[in-house]
Amino acid sequence: MNDVNPQQRQAIEHVDSPLLVLAGAGSGKTRVITGKIAHLVREHEIPARRLAAVTFTNKAAREMRSRAGELLGRKDRRGLTVSTFHTLGLGFLRQEHRQLGYKPGFSIFDPHDTATLLQELASKEDQAAGAEDQARAAISRWKNDLVSPEKALDAAADEREATLARLYGRYQRQLRAYNAFDFDDLILQPVMLLQEQPGVRERWQQHLHHLLIDEYQDTNAAQYELVRLVLGQGHGLTVVGDDDQSIYAWRGARPENLARLSQDYPHLRVIKLEQNYRSSGRILATANHLIAANPHMFSKRLWSALGTGDPIRVVACKSADHEAERVVSEILRHRFQKRSRYGDHAILYRGNYQARPLEKVLREQHVPYRLSGGTSFFERTEIKDLMAYLRLLANPDDDTAFLRIVNTPRREIGASTLERLGTYAGERHLSLLAASRELGLAQRIGERARHRLQSFADWLGERARQAQSGEPVAAARRLLTEAGYQDWLRETSRDPKVAERRIANADELVAWMERLSQEDERSKADIADLVSHMSLVDMLDRREDAGDGDAVQLMTLHAAKGLEFPHVYIVGVEEGLLPHAANLDEERLQEERRLAYVGITRAQRSLMLTFATSRKRYGEAVDSEPSRFLDELPEDHVVWEGREPPSPEQARETGKAHLSSLKQLLEG
Repeated sequence: MNDVNPQQRQAIEHVDSPLLVLAGAGSGKTRVITGKIAHLVREHEIPARRLAAVTFTNKAAREMRSRAGELLGRKDRRGLTVSTFHTLGLGFLRQEHRQLGYKPGFSIFDPHDTATLLQELASKEDQAAGAEDQARAAISRWKNDLVSPEKALDAAADEREATLARLYGRYQRQLRAYNAFDFDDLILQPVMLLQEQPGVRERWQQHLHHLLIDEYQDTNAAQYELVRLVLGQGHGLTVVGDDDQSIYAWRGARPENLARLSQDYPHLRVIKLEQNYRSSGRILATANHLIAANPHMFSKRLWSALGTGDPIRVVACKSADHEAERVVSEILRHRFQKRSRYGDHAILYRGNYQARPLEKVLREQHVPYRLSGGTSFFERTEIKDLMAYLRLLANPDDDTAFLRIVNTPRREIGASTLERLGTYAGERHLSLLAASRELGLAQRIGERARHRLQSFADWLGERARQAQSGEPVAAARRLLTEAGYQDWLRETSRDPKVAERRIANADELVAWMERLSQEDERSKADIADLVSHMSLVDMLDRREDAGDGDAVQLMTLHAAKGLEFPHVYIVGVEEGLLPHAANLDEERLQEERRLAYVGITRAQRSLMLTFATSRKRYGEAVDSEPSRFLDELPEDHVVWEGREPPSPEQARETGKAHLSSLKQLLEG
């Protein structure tokens, strides 16, 4: 590879000990990971099937897989694993589920399934409304920290924590009864099995020669332990991370995992990537100056050969509305003067609610925009319905899926019938689908209701047999047709256009299923593999909603991580917003500063920071103060505008006049 700098080359060629690549923003970390994969395969003759590269999003994994494939070619890349942590865990569970007492065809519960199950369990115990929300957060935190229900109960500080811990235990038992894992189990369960069974651990350690991990500062306790267990004492580890970009403590991320590496791997080597290939010198100097206020595990200083660039602008506004008008007018001015695309501009903010005034002005000025965090494809009702059908084909024990689709389309199976079915199934320790076929059910419900349930179960069983005999896509298409689902969508949609759009979504899901079965030869005859893969893509892609096209991008600072834009506008740089009012203790304040650092380093050529001196909260205008982070920016690279903001009337008139004149210029 001739297009790498000396530090990148050192990282690519180092194989004698575990390696930490301290990679600053925009420093070419993906090039290092993919280059090292090619180096290990070609220069050290390590089969690709014995390598695994792991990252945190499907998008990053797809890019890494594509770039590694280009370097290696089809023959050499055969068997290479490039995935997210959770996809890696899913692959492990596909091979080892029997060791955990699970049957093939297990389901993966998404957050909605988890919430539904916890709500049901909480209501059975007469627990207070809302307990399921607290439990969901607590259970996820416990799983990420490798805490079992028993340990959670032992460590409970009060009755509230004890109640949540007991609910955690019942939730885990119910998951097992459903032959299901939740999202966090995809890491937790492999870790538990590797800890408890030396034979399994040894087999995986012998198989995996080298593990390459991206964004290591975002790993939690469970992910760190998974890495340690699958590698053992081997030195085949390359970790890429940046403690300055650790912004996910609320998800359980532990940036101190970077420091732990030197304790667990005494021969760890550290190589720093400090040359940035993204941003101008002034943007990087500003970012360096800001983040220097945080304590550091490893010191580094980004630099760029792309030139000094324009000064960073800090703009004072009177209100959120004035701020929106000012930012949109700036985008229009820039587009007119520099002939930039709308898609070159991104507006970043701390909380989603800050997008409302921006959307209003963008719509008024007919500026196309894309709001990150909109409805996911998988959150649409028709997609959730069809995924429930597919899950039930793969896993007949999945009661959550059964309850979603037993009356979709309507089959005249009422709530009282389902309640009695649930009671009978519980007494017999059967799934709802299996209980629907039992003759003993006739003693609990009427003959017509029993006949409808049995007919549904028999029909679904026939489709499941077809799916499991090597024809999963054909079974899915036949299921759609025989269920009358498309007709039902036409009957229940508010107008024909909506119905056709929903039908097209359903068709796209089956088409995607077909593409997956063709791409992955292992999955051609395995409905369980297909469905579990689709379920995982669903949950991971909900976190990655940045889109393409010529439209201004609106997103939170968290969502912007990993992205870059020529021109960036960070709005609401005020005390109480950035840093957030809830995060003003020392440790959380450091993460808020890292969040601001991430926002700044998204910008390639220009950066504007805005704040309002008054902002509505709970319907009332209250005074706001500029963020303390603005005082931490280097004076020689920053230009302040409007330290004394105009009156509300002046601000309104100036903003409207500016927008109007720009609009006329663009239309002319």
